[in-house]
Amino acid sequence: MFYRTLAATVLLASAAQAQTDLPFALDWKFEGPAAPYFAAVDNGHFAEAGLNVTIEAGNGSLDAIPKVATGAFPVGFADINSLIKFLDQNPGAPVIAAMMIYDKPPFAVIGRKSLGISDPQSLEGKTLGAPPPDGAWAQFPIFAAENGLDMDAITVEPVGFPTREPMLAEGNVAAITGFSFTSTLNAERLGVPADDLVTLLMADYGVDLYGNAVIVNTEYAAANPVVIKGFLKAIAAGWTDAIADPAAVIPMLMKRNPAADATLEQRRLELSIRDNVDTDWVKANGFGIIDQARLESSLDQIATTYDFVMPPDPAVYFTSDYLPEGGFTLAD
Repeated sequence: MFYRTLAATVLLASAAQAQTDLPFALDWKFEGPAAPYFAAVDNGHFAEAGLNVTIEAGNGSLDAIPKVATGAFPVGFADINSLIKFLDQNPGAPVIAAMMIYDKPPFAVIGRKSLGISDPQSLEGKTLGAPPPDGAWAQFPIFAAENGLDMDAITVEPVGFPTREPMLAEGNVAAITGFSFTSTLNAERLGVPADDLVTLLMADYGVDLYGNAVIVNTEYAAANPVVIKGFLKAIAAGWTDAIADPAAVIPMLMKRNPAADATLEQRRLELSIRDNVDTDWVKANGFGIIDQARLESSLDQIATTYDFVMPPDPAVYFTSDYLPEGGFTLAD
């Protein structure tokens, strides 16, 4: 019996040692939409792929992208539009998107009715709070152009992420840029009545872009394709778990962020699933993949407000090499 127990212990230890360590850099804090990644940890999806994944919170896409490009993190999570501009300004940087998560981006302008915000045109003459590293702020020029806004008529106040929603709640700014499921619920938590909030989702006002994707260091991925394929499969399994039962994955988030409000974070997760992840297109075509024509069209839209240094090349920004044909299926 002793030898059998010893042998089992040795086998378990060997299995643990065989796991590949893989740090994963998120773009933001441990909030509801991060729960699927913790589900992939706690439900054993990463372990099944032979991976020991550690997840680190971030401070915006402009924080996550360099972490992966420099090789400090083999994998990360960031806005693909910010990645496109980063690669244009840093040609040859070893980073690429490998799995689309937010088929419909959560970029939004969140304002208060009591401060005169009702639609895009109402932003003129008002003060807009915008964190410089914010993915939504990065797309605001496209939003403004698509809606004929005079940028000179909008006072833009650079704000930090921690002060963004408090400034809106205190009435120091009339509106802010942010992710719809983040800033709207944060403002409510700070006491802004839900019926005083206006969420202008940029995708509903002419901004036809993709959102956040899993990004990989290309050098690491080329050397470790099996690791990346297993990682992406586990990510899809985590999102499948979250879609099947959002309430079941929230405790996994709370374990990493005990100060969070579980009810609020479940709402945030459910909003991201409904509006950004499990879209009609994803249901019909598959999760993780993209429509090549739409990506090319989004590059044309980016070019309306951004001067590319290099001719834009979709193959530089997204690869499906590590995804199954047709992507993954998310079970409702």
